[in-house]
Amino acid sequence: MVQVLLLLFLLDNDGWYYNMSTIINADTSAGLKLTSDTSGEIKLQSAGTDIATVSSTGLTMASGKTITGGGKILQVVSVTKDTSFTTTSTSFTDITGLSVAITPSATSSKILVLMNVASSNTTSTGIAFTQLVRGSTAISIGASGETGEPATGYTAQAGYDLGQIGVQYLDSPSTTSATTYKLQLKAPSGQTAAINRTGEYQSQQGNVASGITLMEVAG
Repeated sequence: MVQVLLLLFLLDNDGWYYNMSTIINADTSAGLKLTSDTSGEIKLQSAGTDIATVSSTGLTMASGKTITGGGKILQVVSVTKDTSFTTTSTSFTDITGLSVAITPSATSSKILVLMNVASSNTTSTGIAFTQLVRGSTAISIGASGETGEPATGYTAQAGYDLGQIGVQYLDSPSTTSATTYKLQLKAPSGQTAAINRTGEYQSQQGNVASGITLMEVAG
């Protein structure tokens, strides 16, 4: 652990004064090295490598450096779709406008996925299946081999009603590359699945919005 002394107080014949160091370097051979100037900033280093800079605007981490400690929310991105989408596909197909990308700052980061989707079927006793996908990998789905089809959620309604699905899933992508999360939809053979509208699609019925929110959580 590097401990940093920001202010060095000295006493001379004229009284107290202080000297603010511009560079504070925890050197591996010479110990603590202080270099002063009048820049008004404090640069923190370890073995000559920049870690962070303290200025009047706050603390800025050097490129590729982060403050350690798990559980902190590092960034939030989201997408909302407020128009309808339908499919007759019996295989999961991407829902247009329901994908969002995030670039984790460290491989140890987790991604908390919050999603809500309102789905229906144009058949009065139909089913709509939804699936959450990271890249090309389905996540937060039921185990294969169990009774029923693996999915993140599904609605089976009477009278064309909308079904609301909400999911919270903590993912571990283990990457610092841009990663896309998206929702997919499919219908049973001969049926039409829909989101954000009822199966009947009548003017007196409600139309709603669906969305995905991603939160990077420090590992």
